[in-house]
Amino acid sequence: MRIKKILLACFSCAMLGALPMAAHAADKVKIAMVVKSLGNGFFDAAHEGAKEAAKQLGDVEIIYTGPTTPTAEGQIDIINSLISQKVGAIVISANDANALVPITKKAMQRGIKVLSFDSGVAKEGRLLQLNPSNAELIGVKQLQMAQDATGGNGGDIAILSATAQATNQNIWIGEMKKALAKPEFAKLKLVSTVYGDDQSDKSYREAIGLLRSNPNLKVIIAPTTVGINAAAKAVVDEKLVGKVYVTGLGLPSEMAGHVKSGAVKSFAIWNPIDLGYAATYAAYEFVKGKANGKAGDNIAVGRMGKIAVDANGEAALAPPFTYDKDNVDKFAKIF
Repeated sequence: MRIKKILLACFSCAMLGALPMAAHAADKVKIAMVVKSLGNGFFDAAHEGAKEAAKQLGDVEIIYTGPTTPTAEGQIDIINSLISQKVGAIVISANDANALVPITKKAMQRGIKVLSFDSGVAKEGRLLQLNPSNAELIGVKQLQMAQDATGGNGGDIAILSATAQATNQNIWIGEMKKALAKPEFAKLKLVSTVYGDDQSDKSYREAIGLLRSNPNLKVIIAPTTVGINAAAKAVVDEKLVGKVYVTGLGLPSEMAGHVKSGAVKSFAIWNPIDLGYAATYAAYEFVKGKANGKAGDNIAVGRMGKIAVDANGEAALAPPFTYDKDNVDKFAKIF
């Protein structure tokens, strides 16, 4: 009888000891990062930033997911699953701004905080869009790099984008077209815009097509990490290094070799680690009721300081940074 009482007492102590752990696990804020597609180096780096934020916050669990190919349909299926899992927040880089609205609205109706980052969901389908930088600055920066690549002489340029529906790409292309009307870019002439759907093989084929159908082409601008890599390879394979240059937005780890080959003089990107970090931090602030996403809201994002929300429910993180032969190796070791 005495042994039975001792066993019961031990069992009770064990259960009491387990309660705080169980409660702690239940209290974890689940933040799902839904990227355009898995296997993309930019988003892998954003995931690293998300994990860094989760570690600092202490009570966050990151669910990193995305479709195998960059489609809205793939992201819709994933969000449906996340709704069932009752996550606290979803941060998403959208493959299609409008197609995702019904499912993200459904998620928000279930109490899930939905934020978009990098490539936005339309305003009615999210609480905040975190832009990596200012759209006008990004557009102008790419034209400046194209102009620099030609030695200031200008000439024919073409754009190799991601999908035709990619929100961020289209905004940046729009800003480039506006800037081309300015006197400072009068020597640049946009002759074609094509779409590689953020797939390496298709982007490569589109770049080859641009090179072969535009004999006077001087620069290909690719505002996508997949496209710029593919375009640089196409220039090398077509033996046009020194005649045609590639610029745009790329990852140092993927572009270092192309800078060394001479196909690329310079390119730009924000730090995707910082972007993933800030998006996660912001999502946490929404879950905890410390952010509302309304105009004028200043949201704390850890080591990145604060981001200010504008009238469109958007915030910008930082200006794009230029990489070239002098610094690309240093950053290639990071992302």
